[in-house]
Amino acid sequence: MPYIAFKSIHTGRGGGLWSRMYHLYQFNRPEFLAHYHKRSNVESTFSMIKAKFRDHVRSKTPVAMINEVLCKIICHNICCLIQESHELGIDTRFWGEPRQSATIM
Repeated sequence: MPYIAFKSIHTGRGGGLWSRMYHLYQFNRPEFLAHYHKRSNVESTFSMIKAKFRDHVRSKTPVAMINEVLCKIICHNICCLIQESHELGIDTRFWGEPRQSATIM
């Protein structure tokens, strides 16, 4: 189902699917906006991936294309984790690193 936000000038008189979606939007707005928010998040994520890693795929075979896109998604998730750990001041510690003891001066 297409969850697309309506402008304030829409009346729902178009008929068909658009009319049904408009009435869902008017009469059950929380459910409609929950679906729309999911769609908005996905579109934002795709936009971020395309901006950072470009929107073309270099691979030739279908399997390699899928793997390349999945790698871009993994790289995007890693970039988001690194950015948020720096913004929130989270001290990251990896498995191979020894624990640092807190020294009081």
